[in-house]
Amino acid sequence: MTSRTPARRTIRSRVVPAAIALGSLVAATLTAPASSAAAAIADRSPVNPVVTWDLNAQTAIWDVAAQQPNEQVRSFAMVSGAVYDALNAIAGTPYQPYLVAPPSSGTESADAAVATAAHDVLAALFPAQQERLRAQYDAAIAAIPDGRSKHGGVAVGARAAAAMVAARQDDGAFGDQQWRTGTVPGQWRPTPPLFLSQGAWTGHMRPFLLPRASTFRAPEPPRLTSSAYARDLNEVRAVGGATSTVRTQDQTEAALWWHDRRSASWEIKRQLATTHRLDALHTARFFAMTDLIVADSGVACFSQKDVWSYWRPVTAIQLADTDGNPRTAADPGWQSLLGTPPFPEYPSGHACGTGARMSLYRYFFGRDDVAFSGSSVDSGTTRHFTSFSQALDELIGARVWGGVHFRTADVEGAKLGAEVSRYAVRHYFRPLRQRR
Repeated sequence: MTSRTPARRTIRSRVVPAAIALGSLVAATLTAPASSAAAAIADRSPVNPVVTWDLNAQTAIWDVAAQQPNEQVRSFAMVSGAVYDALNAIAGTPYQPYLVAPPSSGTESADAAVATAAHDVLAALFPAQQERLRAQYDAAIAAIPDGRSKHGGVAVGARAAAAMVAARQDDGAFGDQQWRTGTVPGQWRPTPPLFLSQGAWTGHMRPFLLPRASTFRAPEPPRLTSSAYARDLNEVRAVGGATSTVRTQDQTEAALWWHDRRSASWEIKRQLATTHRLDALHTARFFAMTDLIVADSGVACFSQKDVWSYWRPVTAIQLADTDGNPRTAADPGWQSLLGTPPFPEYPSGHACGTGARMSLYRYFFGRDDVAFSGSSVDSGTTRHFTSFSQALDELIGARVWGGVHFRTADVEGAKLGAEVSRYAVRHYFRPLRQRR
């Protein structure tokens, strides 16, 4: 369901269901092994510093740097991973560290550790913002009572950040790889109006968690002469066009909401931590799991985009008279509702990320029927969901309603993202035997 913010009216959400076998996940325990250090982290931080610095990270990553989605996820993963390692160490390492467990007595300030870990990673990522970030950091540190706890927290946070920055050196981000283009039917080529080619490095970046980018693979997309391809093309042609008379107002708003580069997913992540009253340690673990898994779903997805180099709906519909399929017809003037992203279509990157995210949320909270909402400036609406699967189903439809994806690319992308999530929770962030 959505509520249009300016007009304050409510619209019933029409969700197009999709049959996606995401597999079953064993519910995770939300509480860490009992630990006096872990309890102290919760007691000393009435305002959750992890949520505060996630907001600060969003400011640096999007509001100032304006990074695009395939870039944003790497930055969030680096910040969240460092914050998690710092707090996990102070709590006595009740969970597997991601990279390191800096030496800790358990008495260090969680606020100082979080602020230092987040600041140091952000300053390394965005040198042009160092002055602004330093002022923000100094204000946060000044609010913490001086003493051994504060200085110890700074030291733990600095070590966690340094380990993260070192680990991501030469990881392939922002490389010079280029997408393959072609003029054969089915092959990707840049799309109107800007005809750009961007982000090819993403599928070649070293993953955070996966052994390699190609650990999980998407099946071959529908052959152009198949009935499945014709169904996909004819659906997006009817409902995803800029001037579609079939698409409902709610579907239009959903398409805009899910396409917003500010990403309501950041708001939702913080909302879930707050409504479930996660303390700083468990918020850090939740954010790190989310952000590293989503980052790797992007790597896996873009790796498969590189393999298949599949054309976008705007190209396929305009050139449908070349696809050899008698069930399709060309529409040379067709344009999509949304601007088509500057890279190949299959599988859907947004579906990969959302499939990974919702799969992780289901695992972490041990249930699917969790209510949450998020707002978008682009659509001017707040959308409300009653479950993680409902949100994923809507995303699958929304990319079709926006005219930028075939339904099969969304369905297979969601499956790929869920595979990444399942792998990650089996191998990382797991509870360890209590140390303190």
